[in-house]
Amino acid sequence: MKVLVLGSGVIGVTSAWYLAQAGHEVVVIDRQEGAGRETSFANAGQLSYGYSSPWAGPGVPMKAVKWLLMHHRPFVFWPRPDPEMLTWLARMAANCTERAYHRNKGRMVRVAEYSRLALAELRAATGIEFDHRAQGTVQLFRTQAQLDHVGGDTAVLDEYGVPWELLDPEGCIASEPALARVRDRFVGGLRLPQDETGDAFLFTQRLAELARGAGVTFHLGVSVAGIRAEGGRVTAVETDHGDFSADAYVAALGSHTPALLRPLGLRLPVYPIKGYSLTLPVTEEAAAPVSTVMDETYKIAITRLGTRIRVGGTAEIAGFSKSLRVPRRETLEHSVRDLFPEGGDIAAAQFWTGLRPMTPDGTPVIGGTPLANLFTNTGHGTLGWTMACGSGRVLADIVSGRAPEIDVSDLGIARYG
Repeated sequence: MKVLVLGSGVIGVTSAWYLAQAGHEVVVIDRQEGAGRETSFANAGQLSYGYSSPWAGPGVPMKAVKWLLMHHRPFVFWPRPDPEMLTWLARMAANCTERAYHRNKGRMVRVAEYSRLALAELRAATGIEFDHRAQGTVQLFRTQAQLDHVGGDTAVLDEYGVPWELLDPEGCIASEPALARVRDRFVGGLRLPQDETGDAFLFTQRLAELARGAGVTFHLGVSVAGIRAEGGRVTAVETDHGDFSADAYVAALGSHTPALLRPLGLRLPVYPIKGYSLTLPVTEEAAAPVSTVMDETYKIAITRLGTRIRVGGTAEIAGFSKSLRVPRRETLEHSVRDLFPEGGDIAAAQFWTGLRPMTPDGTPVIGGTPLANLFTNTGHGTLGWTMACGSGRVLADIVSGRAPEIDVSDLGIARYG
């Protein structure tokens, strides 16, 4: 078939790659002039398979109030008269139960673990390079209360066969030697040895080049205006460069996907949750992180990417605003300065923001729609990079009419009614 993929972020490009590998003629459209230039551009850099968890969980509404009152707060909310936002928040609150958390985390870990295997196969087959490291993740706990509440997460990890290690302070230092300089700042950690790190932008750019070599056509600098449908099928995609037609269509436009599908009568509860990052050069090798350290208190990831440190975090609900807010930078700076004070040059840091496409239950929306030839691959939230290869491979199987290698029955748009 001829398949039209809308979006050239890490999700769109991996979808295109696996569709091409399945033998389809693939065309990709994106409004940017290059692949991976929006949400994939400067994310936290984690390939956090075991750490995959929904934001909605037991006690989160009360924790959110506490976070809003913190000086360096991980959660920021700008109230606005936005029905989509209010509906999304209500649905997220409904997922803040023990049962929903366990169900949603199980879905996420299932996709993430499959993605880990898919990326390993892709690296072996292509030799693609993207500042990759495979040295695990340490979720760092500053308080005993945080350490005492890891049981729920590790139970799900056990269910899916994901290895983990509970660390005392010396164990944390053994994994991340630079933490010895701030020994008094933490009480322990949870290490996920199969987690990895890498630059999502480099990966997306280089996989796009490999995809071109495999016959994929990219139309960049092309803005999608709408989708035409007739008789239960999509007939064309309207753009500022004319109409594009294909046999099948994949919507992988991140936070912008719902607005595109809404005129078709499809309600997709994906909302933009704004995140920020700093990228700073390493100044002292021994004082920098080896892999990723998750600062649990501030919900910030500090990741080593080659000769750089990426500091990513914050959940800001502010619609589609992409303004760079100074207080958010101060929070990122505080976390990296507190844990790796001599590791990187904060004064030389590049400050960035992007819009994560979040679902209320944290699970991506992958699969078919009521329109027979329209498919979605979106809603990955903070885990688009982590889940990209697995999601792209699953999506290609679904479009091709093949049975995916993992259960996808609960990942599609149908779960929202």
